[in-house]
Amino acid sequence: MLVALGLAMVATFMFLIITKRATPVVALILVPVAFGLFAGAGMGISDMITDGIKDLAPTAAMLFFAIIYFGIMIDVGLFDPIVRGVVKAVRADPARLVVGTALLAMIVSLDGDGSTTFIIVTSALLPLYLKLGVSPVVLTVTAGLANGTLNILPWGGPTARAAAALGISPSDVFIPMIPSLVAGLVIVLLFSYHLGVMERRRIGKITIRESVLSRENEAVLVGTGGGTGSNGTGGSGRSGGTTGGSTGENASGGGDSSDGGFVGNALDPHRTTLRPKLFWVNAGLTIALLAVLGMDVIAIPVLFMVAAALALVINFPHVKDQQSAITRHSSSIVSVVAMVLAAAVLTGVFAGSGMVEAIAEWLTSILPDAMGPHLAVVAGVLSIPFTFLMSNDAFYFGILPVLSETAATYGIAPVEMARASITGQTVHMQSPLVPAILLLVSLAGVSLADHHKKVLWRAVVVSLAMLVVGVLVGSIPF
Repeated sequence: MLVALGLAMVATFMFLIITKRATPVVALILVPVAFGLFAGAGMGISDMITDGIKDLAPTAAMLFFAIIYFGIMIDVGLFDPIVRGVVKAVRADPARLVVGTALLAMIVSLDGDGSTTFIIVTSALLPLYLKLGVSPVVLTVTAGLANGTLNILPWGGPTARAAAALGISPSDVFIPMIPSLVAGLVIVLLFSYHLGVMERRRIGKITIRESVLSRENEAVLVGTGGGTGSNGTGGSGRSGGTTGGSTGENASGGGDSSDGGFVGNALDPHRTTLRPKLFWVNAGLTIALLAVLGMDVIAIPVLFMVAAALALVINFPHVKDQQSAITRHSSSIVSVVAMVLAAAVLTGVFAGSGMVEAIAEWLTSILPDAMGPHLAVVAGVLSIPFTFLMSNDAFYFGILPVLSETAATYGIAPVEMARASITGQTVHMQSPLVPAILLLVSLAGVSLADHHKKVLWRAVVVSLAMLVVGVLVGSIPF
């Protein structure tokens, strides 16, 4: 019963957000509550949700202050050189822009934190996407694929969880998987180039259509005796209006770029928040932040709280300016933190009702004996949907040990099971249960449904390719 309810709950949630019948926040709250009550949770559902909120509260705090910190760094111009460098490199070519997005996301993802990666990539490149008319969905897809593939780094989370759950060394899990990681990154770059070429063709067709409309408008004005002055104004107005409409449409999909929002003024060289004299101070503070983040000696929420406070004091010494700096990014903060806390409802009910344990037991019971010698590959395939539908903690500490114990009877080592289990991370990072992906789509102004339509099948391809390469090089037994 719990298995059916758990699967039905997830299916209902996914259906509602993909078909846009409900916002993620509404679906994340109401669907688990309804299924939890139907499962007999009663008033105990309150404790389940509270436990889920307690688990995700540090993440919500981290995102809250991370948005403030990196928002300030964007305001003061820390990332402007990156933006100018990318603009120069892409040469107004969408294909170059998308590939550059993938490369930038890969580089920043080396710190192991998805939220930081998405904040930096979005703030640096979204204005350029809007300027060129490239769909912001392409940005979220490319950045999501790149970051998800690199999520198997030992300090990224899943590899450490798999190693801890099975009592093995993270390096023994990761190092043999380097060929798989390289293959996954190559596929991500190929996908990025293909998306860029498609956008180049689409924008080219739009440009041709706008040119035709402009000439038609000019002919109409000439025919009505508009004269040279009206002609010029009319042609320019039509062309400008069309272009502006296109940009406006993208802006509505990619966030309001006219209200001084998170990325709206990232390319404005005349914004009043620029602090060129403090560039190296801010750069040093950011480098120190990332270094401490990599050393993992301070809790991440605490680290970002302190860093955000220092950034405010250094760049905006007056209280009024500090308040304005926070207010500028309030819309991003509210939307992201709301989705994280709403996700706590789903994870809380999923775990507290026993649905996770029931699904794990059901899964192991239905596996036929003939699949025993191939359980490593089975674990890799199952990691794709299961890590999408549940947290990494639930999969690696709940399901993987059960699968590994069963696989041991067929001579499959725990470390081999762990390697296979991390191949689904490219798909996992697209899950609505992952706060970082909620942050990405929120900052880019893209609906989660639109992101999923373009990213999920590509993420599955990357994950399966990593699994296949792992089998071919011998790190995963077949």
